[in-house]
Amino acid sequence: MDFLDIRWDMWGVIWNYRELFIRGIGITVSLTLISYVLGLVLGLFVGMGKLSKKKWLYYPSKYYVDFFRGTPLLVQILLIHTAVIPGIFGQSLGYFTSGVIALSLNSAAYNAEIIRAGIQSIEKGQMEAARSLGMTTVIAMKNIILPQAFRRMVPPLGNELIALLKDSSLLMVIAANDILFAGKVVAGATLRFWEPYIMVAILYLCLTFVLGKLISYVEKRFSNSYIPMQRRNVFSLRRS
Repeated sequence: MDFLDIRWDMWGVIWNYRELFIRGIGITVSLTLISYVLGLVLGLFVGMGKLSKKKWLYYPSKYYVDFFRGTPLLVQILLIHTAVIPGIFGQSLGYFTSGVIALSLNSAAYNAEIIRAGIQSIEKGQMEAARSLGMTTVIAMKNIILPQAFRRMVPPLGNELIALLKDSSLLMVIAANDILFAGKVVAGATLRFWEPYIMVAILYLCLTFVLGKLISYVEKRFSNSYIPMQRRNVFSLRRS
């Protein structure tokens, strides 16, 4: 058997399974985007919790991040799908729900650290100046700190989105009908492994390439965006 045992006539066979791959792309993208949005929202709360001086907010947030960053995602998926969800609901809710929950919880831990670091990168004088204008901490965070911090968060948040897309392939262990599952089905049906898994790699590469271009576009847009009026007022106050 040759090392690179590729049969070019197999691509026609793979084409016959195109609907399986197309469905896998749809499920992979859906799982990734839904999980990312949920993970971003949850990560915002966890990240704020890690910045809090209140111990009842700080320690749960810290332990949450430590657990989900310190344990393998594959173990988390299996725990949630086979133990946590059946334990709470009495039955499995299907691979899609389990996958979204597992990916969201895992992504939230990484997003929380990105958000925490982004907020801490803003000079402390920004908050002090905003408070001196009469803003509450919440209003100052919403109108002054987060808009500035978010511009610095775009690149790492984009990397997290791409990483989440690739990590979604781990959901194959709970029979998710994603891209990798389609490749496995074709490999089992044809007893060929090079061609189906090369196709899987090409599809993931195309998706990450598109996401990379989209993230670069968003990053450029934010880098050239205007300075919010509230931030201008803060700068003016600091200069005076």
